[in-house]
Amino acid sequence: MKKDARQLAATILHSLGGKENIVAVSHCMTRLRVTVSDATTVDQTSLQTSHGVLGMVHENNDYQVILGPGIVQKVADQFTALLSKQPNAKEIIAARNRTPFKLFLRRLASIFVPLIPAIVASGMVAGITNVAIRLGAEPSGTMIALLNAIGWGLFAYLAVFVGINAATEFGGTPALGGLAGVLIINPAIANITINGAALVPGRGGIIGVLLVAWFMAWLEQRLRRFVPNAVDIIVTPTLTLLIGGFVTYFALQPLGGLLSDAIVAFFKTLLGSGGALAGFVLAGTFLPIVMTGLHQGLVPIHMEFLNTLKENPLLPVLAMGGAGQVGAAIAVYCKTRNRRLKNVIKGALPVGFLGIGEPLIFGVTLPLGRPFLTACIGAAFGGAYQASLHTASIALGVSGLPLAFLIKPDSIVHYLIGLVIAYCAGFAVTWLVGFEDLNEEEDDADALKEETAC
Repeated sequence: MKKDARQLAATILHSLGGKENIVAVSHCMTRLRVTVSDATTVDQTSLQTSHGVLGMVHENNDYQVILGPGIVQKVADQFTALLSKQPNAKEIIAARNRTPFKLFLRRLASIFVPLIPAIVASGMVAGITNVAIRLGAEPSGTMIALLNAIGWGLFAYLAVFVGINAATEFGGTPALGGLAGVLIINPAIANITINGAALVPGRGGIIGVLLVAWFMAWLEQRLRRFVPNAVDIIVTPTLTLLIGGFVTYFALQPLGGLLSDAIVAFFKTLLGSGGALAGFVLAGTFLPIVMTGLHQGLVPIHMEFLNTLKENPLLPVLAMGGAGQVGAAIAVYCKTRNRRLKNVIKGALPVGFLGIGEPLIFGVTLPLGRPFLTACIGAAFGGAYQASLHTASIALGVSGLPLAFLIKPDSIVHYLIGLVIAYCAGFAVTWLVGFEDLNEEEDDADALKEETAC
């Protein structure tokens, strides 16, 4: 059957004008949906009369090839595989750089980055609610109850969203990935005991969801190789859920729980016993982690802190990375005579204060060299303060000033003091160490060359 699916995929690809003509591809339960670059190169007669094609619908450059349930998944997989063959030089370089670790980080980013706007929005609403209560709002009032429902709703069902994205990334059906999240958080399992131990809803947290979603996607792909197309839509998802459910409760959820507990215990012990020194090291090394994109791997850890402890002592420490950079950028602004660099800093500083540090990293401190290192040192002092005062957040969100809304009410002042320390330390160390200023004339000449080239 795999050979037939590959042959049919090749036929469809040829009829649609070849690999170079394909812009996008997806599929639903019965149709392969393809967007082409040039519709005039599509051989519609050949496409409609191909063996295995039940019909074809098209509008402008969008083509829907009707294949039927079961077979469409197999043909879509082969169609995608054909598109990835014979990569150009740029793709070859990317493939060489795709180490297992980088692939792992890319997958994590694909799962969590799309959720960040919802996480930030929910976290900010939850933080504003806490501030309102501290300012005198009635905790049991209707308005606070509504704000709590709006702000905390996502975190109650975050496992479902993570499961959907994880299944998509691992090549499974998104809806079954959502069920992976449901298996982990379902309150009904609290009444079940396995091997003398009661199941705990939410045990394993986000890490457990990732394990279950991966397993169910893997299982679904394997089952689809053997299940007849006529009953695929019924048999494959049913067996995937049934087998996946038992494996979840007997193996994957306990494993996820152990991993989750171990990760949280490691960082909790590090921050608890290491104190200021641990905060100094963690905050001081965070900017290089952000620069390389490795910080995406920390999102599940932040979520596990919130899931396990209901607070996160790691986020305020790492947030000092951006604060140290803000201080360093202000020092550069005060010392540089380069007008273009001053304009870059003026544009990047506002978002830097709001916790978005990439413009300052890649536009200011990193190109200058030493200010990037001095920014790390400034961040380290802020991180040491946060760790020594045990500052913690109650939700996940952006760093910088907005994070103050998400800090535990009794630690908001400490967090703000830590920010000021990081700002001042970043500024002072950068001012003392200095940097090699950009030459105004050379910079203007480079700008003139760029304008001429354009």
